[in-house]
Amino acid sequence: MKKGNQRERKERNAWHVSPELRRAPPPKLEPPKRVKVPAMPPVTLVPEPGHWLWTCRAGFEAQLYEELAWGKKNPILLGPSLIASAPFTGENPLPRPPTFARMGFLVTDIVRSPADAAGALPDEPTKVQVWVPDTDVANARAGEATAWADTIAAIRAEEGLTDPETPWKASESGAWLGQICMIGPGVGVVGRVRAREALSLSAGGRARMKRSSESPSRAAMKLDEALDWYGVSPGKGDLCVDLGSAPGGWTRALAERGARVWSVDPANLAPDVLKLPKVKHFHESAFEFVPEEQVDWLFCDMAWRPLEVAQLLGKWGRKAHASQLVANIKLPMKDKLPTLFRVKHALEDGGWKELKMRQLYHDRDEVTVTGRRF
Repeated sequence: MKKGNQRERKERNAWHVSPELRRAPPPKLEPPKRVKVPAMPPVTLVPEPGHWLWTCRAGFEAQLYEELAWGKKNPILLGPSLIASAPFTGENPLPRPPTFARMGFLVTDIVRSPADAAGALPDEPTKVQVWVPDTDVANARAGEATAWADTIAAIRAEEGLTDPETPWKASESGAWLGQICMIGPGVGVVGRVRAREALSLSAGGRARMKRSSESPSRAAMKLDEALDWYGVSPGKGDLCVDLGSAPGGWTRALAERGARVWSVDPANLAPDVLKLPKVKHFHESAFEFVPEEQVDWLFCDMAWRPLEVAQLLGKWGRKAHASQLVANIKLPMKDKLPTLFRVKHALEDGGWKELKMRQLYHDRDEVTVTGRRF
């Protein structure tokens, strides 16, 4: 056998699952019964005032619909990226956020002009966001949303309303996020949600992160969004382990935050990442790696089977190797929601607490998970 082929075989085998994980019993809890998702309507339907409107990544409407059905929220498939659900008791707080929802709000009015939209918004301090669903057809109408936003801002200024300059200032002050989803040409769905309780502070849940020219992959944007969503991030001197790190997008981003990073992957890191002084590369399988000391943060973005990754992260939790968790879980082709149900159970069984799970804007066929051990 040629030397090159031996090395390739060795690297493939390095990802084998340890005996401990292979012997791990399957989670005892079973997910709820599957829900039949209706066919996509030929035209986008308009939600009724008093209902909630949810938006998701295009192609994941079935997952959001089923998730809302599991929660007995009587979902209605409106069209690409849009789901409505039955009214909740009171307008706040926001119900338990679905994993596949980017943004959700209580619908108050359906309008056909920016002047009507301005009249339907609260007379209290409100940061107004006008957006279109994230689909190819709707994105072509983004200019209409911008025009509506400018007109509404001018109307509210003439009325003497003092609104927060940014969504973040709205959150700090306890103000509203006014939501206007341009569900079709000249049709706006108006609603509101307290900024502090919103799924996202970005319009339509599109938290766009910048990619530096030095970053070896787009993965760094996923990490930046995950930490922004989590609300906590590694500080100077914190010890982070990055499982499945190659080519080093997350490792670089963590090192740039001042953290020490143990980067674990049988494949090579990008040369410039490997040269960073706070980075140490462990050229081995994530399933076999054992930290030499207590770790502050565990990060994982492995392209591997989700249940086996969850069992690995659960093992880290049981052994109390790390205090905080940020992981990206890849989704299977089928049974996405039942798989995530089992992933969550495996992580909880490992002792991870305050678990949050969401498909963020920069996630594709994956979801982001965060949790704490202590």
